[in-house]
Amino acid sequence: MNAKALLLSLVLLPLAALAQAPVIQISGANFRPLPLAVPTPLVQGEEAKASTQEVDDTLMYDLRASGLFQVLDRGSFLADPKEGMAAGSINFSRWADVGAESLVKYTLARDNGALKAEARLFNVGSGREDFKTTQSAAEPRVLAHKVADAIYRFYTREPSPFLSRITYVRKTGSNKDVWVADWDGSNAKQLTRGGINLLPALGPNGLVGYTSYQQGKPDLYIQKPGGDTVHLKTSEGQMATGIAFSPDGKRIAYALADGESAQIWVAEVDGDNAKPLTDTRFGINTSPAWSPDGKRIAFVSNRGGSPQVYVMNADGSGVRRLTFQGNYNQTPDWSPRGDLIAFTARDERNAFDLFTVNVENGKVTRLTQDQANNEEPTFSPNGRLILFSSTRNGPAQLFVMTADGNNQVPLPSQDKAPLTTPDWGR
Repeated sequence: MNAKALLLSLVLLPLAALAQAPVIQISGANFRPLPLAVPTPLVQGEEAKASTQEVDDTLMYDLRASGLFQVLDRGSFLADPKEGMAAGSINFSRWADVGAESLVKYTLARDNGALKAEARLFNVGSGREDFKTTQSAAEPRVLAHKVADAIYRFYTREPSPFLSRITYVRKTGSNKDVWVADWDGSNAKQLTRGGINLLPALGPNGLVGYTSYQQGKPDLYIQKPGGDTVHLKTSEGQMATGIAFSPDGKRIAYALADGESAQIWVAEVDGDNAKPLTDTRFGINTSPAWSPDGKRIAFVSNRGGSPQVYVMNADGSGVRRLTFQGNYNQTPDWSPRGDLIAFTARDERNAFDLFTVNVENGKVTRLTQDQANNEEPTFSPNGRLILFSSTRNGPAQLFVMTADGNNQVPLPSQDKAPLTTPDWGR
């Protein structure tokens, strides 16, 4: 994943001081977003000014969408805008007066053609500098994502999702095409050109899989990083849909329809050694999703009468029904943390909403309600956020929220064309 491939240049306090720094516990009933003040950056040199707005907008979105922080309104700030970066030059009482508990100050400059940012994080109550990071990048948005990632890591001791990628389907006219973008929807690139292309999935090492009607019936295609596309052909009368990559990228799972039934199959990533995992005559089994350790697969089956979420071992053994509430559950996505599976369900009003189910005890938690249709949940690489498609503002658009359903916000970089079936790369 990009988040793991990109190196961060972190300048930290000594280990003893770092060990005493607060760690935000994201989950739990007592969680409270940290009040964070982020004044506009101090820009050094005319060359950096042109990129200031893009860097700042991206950084602020990352911090707000993370669900970790209550990013304070800059209109409320009382401190001198020309205040410096060093602790000795900061009037911390002015920041405390607006409710800030932490303060981020950062500078922007051009250095040998690249953008450079230095960010410092202060504890407002103690007036202490807790953390400093220096980042550089050629692109303004990448720089902002790296700064946001460094701040996120400081507070959580884990990678953020800000350097990851997503894929989705964009509808224009009668065409549905696969796109890939940065996590916030920016830097979007079109992968397919016309026709009906559905259910994209991002795999390790830059692989992108999807279902396409290029040859008249749904088949699976895998696009490699170099641009080559592999067509996984099926026999006459068969239809393959819903590709899912195993965590190590060596295998794929998918649904293969033949006649009146559809079964879950697995194969090597090039389609070799394909074999079925389910065998329910006249039954429909679809939407496979791998567990983060690659040992289990979640899927949807109507073997009990209505579509429900099931779990089985990766060899097809040990099938267990996981959801018992609702009569139309679909599109499971397994959290990288291993504890939850997110899914779409149709409620009593015939609206689609999002839920999670605990893999071990079957507890179901509702995430969305009374906001039109919400579908196709997909977890961030660290399992802390969920990306999904929603029609709450009209045509389907992409939204992100925390894994408990809070802080639901739209991605900033999207047009008015319907965007559906997102998948978050891991």
